[in-house]
Amino acid sequence: GTPGVGKTTLGKELASRAGLSYVNVGDLAREGELYEGFDEEYNCPILDEDRVVDELEDRMSEGGVIVDYHGCDFFPERWFHIVFVLRTDNSCLYDRLESRGYTGKKLQDNIQCEIFQTIYEEAVLSYKKEIVHQLPSNTPEDLERNLDQIMQWIEQWMKDNN
Repeated sequence: GTPGVGKTTLGKELASRAGLSYVNVGDLAREGELYEGFDEEYNCPILDEDRVVDELEDRMSEGGVIVDYHGCDFFPERWFHIVFVLRTDNSCLYDRLESRGYTGKKLQDNIQCEIFQTIYEEAVLSYKKEIVHQLPSNTPEDLERNLDQIMQWIEQWMKDNN
């Protein structure tokens, strides 16, 4: 999902409830300095996608990993059994990003990204359409519903595959 939709909150809580490991790709990149430069326009480092994939390959082959990132087109398709794209209403997202200090072009481009469903379309083009699901992420109630729904999916997957 777009920055600010609640990926980290959902991912960490889900990992805790399900006993799975959690990887925040932004944190992984920061810790391992997995960058290939700096984007002056957006005032942020540019991710070295190949190095991220190399760094995660062993962990992902073991399974049981929740991956949190705002993009997905560079991850190998074999890594995922299901993909969830969180969606947030623009007014809510605007407030969240503004409170994080997003301004100008960075703020506007992230709002547009959400309006045009950029992340969802990227996911549908990168993985089998039937494993990609959109979930609303506006309220604490949405968070709880999403956690319950994903936990049910995990439990069913475990039954079917063990």
